[in-house]
Amino acid sequence: MTPEIRISDADRERAAVRLQTALGEGRITVDELEERLAVVYASRYASDLSPVFADLPGGVAAVAGLAGAGPAPAVPGGDPASVSTPSGPPLVLRTGMGTLRRVGPWRVPPRLRVQSVMGSVQLSFVEAQLAGPVTEIELQLGAGSARLVLPDGATADVDGLVSGMGSVRSRVPSRPRPDRPHFRVYGRTGMGSVVVRPQYRFGGFVF
Repeated sequence: MTPEIRISDADRERAAVRLQTALGEGRITVDELEERLAVVYASRYASDLSPVFADLPGGVAAVAGLAGAGPAPAVPGGDPASVSTPSGPPLVLRTGMGTLRRVGPWRVPPRLRVQSVMGSVQLSFVEAQLAGPVTEIELQLGAGSARLVLPDGATADVDGLVSGMGSVRSRVPSRPRPDRPHFRVYGRTGMGSVVVRPQYRFGGFVF
């Protein structure tokens, strides 16, 4: 039996875009979108995506280029690991039991350190001014949760984030892409949840 070909990060991104379109068409809810995106980014083969698109027009075949897509674009410098590491002291953002929120236009340094005891953290980088192609985010969370919303096409590596009794979910590709922002998210979360996701569009709203 011929082994099934694994899908790429580019394939997963195409699948995610199709799901966001389905949300805008009113075919699925926001909760369903989040559930299906979790499956998409955990998928290794095209067959893993079949349940996600089974009740949508065209099924998996509607995700253009999924079966015969070529390799993901090369990252300048070769291996993604060669992407330079930001230097310099981090900007420290702290909250105890309150809410730490940064949205809209704000200036983001190359490195961030986010500390929360029991509060919630909401950081949106969609309209932010990034200092460089790579942004490092160190999370030090107790029982609080964190939500990071990234610009269109951005990628994030969350492998360095250790969770105790909490959860970590990333809904963006992990492999860096040419001319797209890349985020390295690492650190530790105790009992809180961490979600890294792109911005969603529904009707005329972006959230």
